[in-house]
Amino acid sequence: MTKQNLYIDLNVIQTVPSSNINRDDIGAPKTALYGGVTRARVSSQSWKRAIRQSFKKDNIGLGFRTKKIAELLAIEIQNTDPSLEEELALKRAISVLSAIGINFDGSKSKELLFVTQGQVSRLARYAIDNGDELAKSKVKIKVKNLIEEQFQYDHTLDLALFGRMIAADPKLNVEASSQVAHAISTHEVIPEFDYFTALDDLQTDDSTGAAMLGVVNFNSATLYRYANLNVCALAEKLVKEDLLNGVEAFVRDFILSMPTGKQNTFANKTLPSYVMITIRRDTPVNLVSAFENPVVSSTGFVGPSIRKLEEEYLATQQFVNPPISNLVLSKTDSQVGDQVINLSELLEQVTAALSKVVQDENINS
Repeated sequence: MTKQNLYIDLNVIQTVPSSNINRDDIGAPKTALYGGVTRARVSSQSWKRAIRQSFKKDNIGLGFRTKKIAELLAIEIQNTDPSLEEELALKRAISVLSAIGINFDGSKSKELLFVTQGQVSRLARYAIDNGDELAKSKVKIKVKNLIEEQFQYDHTLDLALFGRMIAADPKLNVEASSQVAHAISTHEVIPEFDYFTALDDLQTDDSTGAAMLGVVNFNSATLYRYANLNVCALAEKLVKEDLLNGVEAFVRDFILSMPTGKQNTFANKTLPSYVMITIRRDTPVNLVSAFENPVVSSTGFVGPSIRKLEEEYLATQQFVNPPISNLVLSKTDSQVGDQVINLSELLEQVTAALSKVVQDENINS
């Protein structure tokens, strides 16, 4: 059977109290202009890092972004062949990476490189087996191709989901299997400021005034969060046994994670009020258009935001094919899809629906 497209849409409504979870260059919460008004915004990069940190807590193997790739590779070379001295191991490491266009400032690369431990191990083995070839002043195209090949295997879940872009050598790029939108508030926000003072505990009785003054920027918002996952693209990067577990981990940790900016100041960790997961064949659908006309309310934004999101979902059905499955986990009654009672049931039903498609169509076979 011909393999078809398979997408998962994740839609979340989450209210966040006074907070500053993602700051701009002047320390204020990030914002966006949408629908003619200012919205609270949390960047996709910020939330993807939060997801990766959640993966780490769940003991899911991760890649790493680093400028110390040559040092790490040198250590792996020495671990693989203890007879090589540290200086020679580092020289070979830099030679391997330089052959594919990575530039160095001393022993550190000039750009962050996203690699996995498996890829570092492959590169180390190559460096040991091909030391003489690497020592030549001019690296042949064949050698460059063989080094590039080492980056095509051993993808971790985070690398497969979020991709890799290396300007020095586009052949090392990995197309992301997921897309994460910037979260924005469903309503207009007005920036607020917390003026604070601090006293010196050891000041004398006759001293007056504060020892420190400052201002912290913050806002509060009900956020619409969206991400999608191309299951077939993910299947091309992971071994069969890891595919469904990887999907479940991404869905779970997208729902539960939160960036940690200023969390000790505001204790703002909340959980979603509403989650809708749609499994589709034809195309991902971001439902942010539900909030192009901002929610206006004096009695809370969560309820009206959920209603507008579900209305938008129903309105989009005239443009897309019926989904394979549409599941809702909500603190209130839902008007769309199949409502589940808790997160465990949601994850079980997503996995069951995907498992059937994966098996029937030999995805990741």
